[in-house]
Formats: sequence, C-alpha cells, structure tokens
Amino acid sequence: MHALSRRPGRAGRLPVRAAALAMACGVLAAGPQPAAAAAAQGGQAVQRQLPIPLVRGRLNASQLGLVVNAADPLSLRIGEMYARARGLRPEQVLRVELPSTPRIPLADARRLRERIDAAFGPRIQAVALAWSQPYAVDCQSLTAVLTLGHQSGLCEDGCRPSRPSPYFNARTSMPWRDLGLRPTMLLAARDPALARALIERGLRSDGALRQVGAPRAQAYFVATDDPLRNVRAALYPAPRQLERPPLEIRVEAAGRMAPPDNAILYQTGAAQVEGLAQVKWLPGALADHLTSGGGRLEGGVQMSALRWLEAGATASYGSVSEPCNHLQKFPHPQALLGHYLQGATAIEAYWKSVAWPQQGVFIGEPLAAPFAAP
Repeated sequence: MHALSRRPGRAGRLPVRAAALAMACGVLAAGPQPAAAAAAQGGQAVQRQLPIPLVRGRLNASQLGLVVNAADPLSLRIGEMYARARGLRPEQVLRVELPSTPRIPLADARRLRERIDAAFGPRIQAVALAWSQPYAVDCQSLTAVLTLGHQSGLCEDGCRPSRPSPYFNARTSMPWRDLGLRPTMLLAARDPALARALIERGLRSDGALRQVGAPRAQAYFVATDDPLRNVRAALYPAPRQLERPPLEIRVEAAGRMAPPDNAILYQTGAAQVEGLAQVKWLPGALADHLTSGGGRLEGGVQMSALRWLEAGATASYGSVSEPCNHLQKFPHPQALLGHYLQGATAIEAYWKSVAWPQQGVFIGEPLAAPFAAP
C-alpha cells in the first residue's frame, strides 16, 4: 500500500491531484456509521477502512477473451456485435455449445473452463461470456466457477463463508499472469437492442470522465430502512468532493433523496429498488443492491441485477443463491469506487471489490473505463 500525505484543501475539497493517489491514502475511508453492521457478519472480520493499492495499467481489448454460445442465437448476435465494437481478433473468440438455462451441471462448467484454458493463451487476462443464461452452477455463479473453480460443500450451507478471492483489492492489472486466474463477466442482455445499448455505453465511457470539461459525476451510496440488507452502510465512504476527476461522493437515505443525476455509481441494500427510471446515468455507471437473489437474472420476487443494466447502468453484481448478509459476499464500496477511479475497467473494479465472490455473478460491459487516462 502507498502511504501518501492526506491534506484537505479549502472548503473540504481535495487538493488538485490525481484521484488515484488519494485512494491509496484512505480518502475513501468509511464515515461514521452505527456498529450494528459488524455484528451481522457472524464474527468474520470486515475492513471498514480499506486501503486501496495504487495499480499501474488496466485491461484492454487485446487481453479479453470472448465466449459465445453457438446453440443460442441471441448469444451469437451479442458476440458478433461486441467483437466488432471492441475490435477483437478471431483468435480471441471461442464458440461453444451450452444449454440456455439458468443453471448448468458442474460437469458442463468444468468442460467449459477446460475449453477456455485451452483456447486462450497467456495474453488473455479476462473473459466475457456473451449471454445472460446460464449464470449459475448449482448454488455458485458461473463467473466464479470459471474464474476460481468450484467450491465443494458450499451448497450444503450457503450462509457459510466461501473461499477468499486472491483478486480482491489486488495490485495487479494482469490477473492471469500474476494470479493464474481470468476474471469473468457475463455480457448479459435480454434482446439485441438492450445488448447494443449496453455495448455502446461501454464504448462511450472510455476515458470520458478524464477529459477536459467532463461533467461532475456522482457516486450514490444509499441507506435503507431494511435492517438485513442495509448492513453495507457501515462501509460507505464519507461524503466529499474530488476535483480530479470531478466527483461528488453522496451518502443518501432512500425515500428522502432527489432522483440521482450524473450517476457513475449507485449502491444500496433492498430487495426491490424504486425509481430506477428517474436515474440519469453516465456511461460506465456501476450499480448493485445487496439482497439474496439479485443474481437470479431471470427475475423473481427480488429485483434482478439485469434491471440495473436495463435502466442504464453498465455493470452490476448479484448473488445467485442465499448468501446471508456477509459483507464479504458483496461489493465493498470503497474498493469498487477506489479501483474504478484509478482507471480500472468495470470487470477489474467489480472483481476486486468482492472478497468472497463464489455465490455472486458479475454482469455488464467488462471493458468500460470512464476514469481511464486517454
């Protein structure tokens, strides 16, 4: 970790420095919050003030592998659009055949992982899957099983701690080279129009908030009255303004806030999130809600994480099975914002924000990077 000076400027603003340096010295430390959230973790340690390492570089299109399901016409269409939009070479695209069902057997997932490892050489550091189904392997997410492997015994009690991810808050920008894993994300959409809009948002986001004249982005951390799902509020960073890049960190109360404007990040805890149609999103926005079944992408009694993408966000995360409210099983607010502000891509920032990702699925346009340097 980098130990840098921490001196606020006038009017509580940070001095004009790169925001990445501010991340490393703890600018995003949690504000004063009730201690009740820590008790919900069953004695498991949670870092309320998480130092963010300074990371050099980020993933780019030449380091991404794309997998399409040849048995799914929508997957083929999404894959074609994405490969063209990001300029992927033919050797970066792998065609497989899988059932288009929410969950697939472990044997199918293991064969898919073997195909990915055989097809992609050492240059490929991360993987995008061009579909919204399948997203799970028994109680575990497909993105976790392909990235970290299957964890035996977890499905007997999904509320137990799952294996820690070596990629959590990691300093590297080369996960396959340095850690032997390829973070995986679903390029998920219900139809071609939604897929095209998602891909276009990712493309428009690249470096947009590092340009001269960029709008002041807003990062919203929203507390709710739901005691089981609001536990992450203990990790919300304190409200403040950054000057480079221009960003305001806001901690709000659900039901008492104006519709979010210029939103680049939105985190809350609720089974259903109201008012998504009123949110004004910036390209590259990240958004998720802490609840038991947000990763069940076909929907159900709780809001699917796909709703965030359909509302205008560019990436999200949700649990595919009951995880209980372990904070480690959901994106850590300080890690997510801290890595994204340094210029990381959406797939890097999201994967680096979850300590125990075995039951969570990552979805969105993986290469979106609004804070990346030109």
